[in-house]
Amino acid sequence: MRKIVLALFLFPFIGFAQTRNVLSVQRVFPKVDKVAEFEKALANHAQKFHSGTWKWRVYQVESGPDFGGFMIIEGPNTWDEFDHRGDLGADHMGDWNKSIAPFIIQQGSSDYLAFNEQLSNVALTDYSKWISINHIFYNPGYASATEDIVVLLKKIWINEKEAVAVYNANSSGEPQYAIVTRYKQGLKEKDAGTMLLRGNMKDRFIKANGADGYTDFLEQYRKAISKQWSELLSFREDLSSK
Repeated sequence: MRKIVLALFLFPFIGFAQTRNVLSVQRVFPKVDKVAEFEKALANHAQKFHSGTWKWRVYQVESGPDFGGFMIIEGPNTWDEFDHRGDLGADHMGDWNKSIAPFIIQQGSSDYLAFNEQLSNVALTDYSKWISINHIFYNPGYASATEDIVVLLKKIWINEKEAVAVYNANSSGEPQYAIVTRYKQGLKEKDAGTMLLRGNMKDRFIKANGADGYTDFLEQYRKAISKQWSELLSFREDLSSK
């Protein structure tokens, strides 16, 4: 009886337990003539100030509108951990301002991305060296419709054994899904022959979802999605936390 009472007492706390599924993502852009100095300073900063739950994973942007930039990822953490992180300290901020800031330009961005386990078909921390990110922005009032679109896309990823992680932007500008394809076997997965075997989008959709619904899928996509863009990134282990 005492165990039952204890379990009932703890239930509210269990119900409010948070999951470590939130990433803090910052993009910075080094000056074109200071890349070597920037990379050295960034690596030193990561080793000195970012470990444990606040360790860094750093990616280099290899294509797209942010080419030349670096994506710094902290997490995954809970919102509560972000809330109680507190002051980063004078030493931390001093090192950033003196060692890194002089080598970067003003352009940059900072976002929070929440991992969506239901829409993904790969574990949050099952990383790879090469990734591509498809940023899908949707119109107001179309959040549910866009999720339905991603559910159909997930069936294609599963059918073709692609490793895809899906994130929702949270309090970070325009509403979007960040769909991250992880190339577990490297960029050979993007080889023209491999893509040819998968077929065009219509064939891939029908194979995974059936013949019915493709026309409706396209129509819903046109209505829901306001814009999208994609990019290729590579993991920089030498710049990341050890």
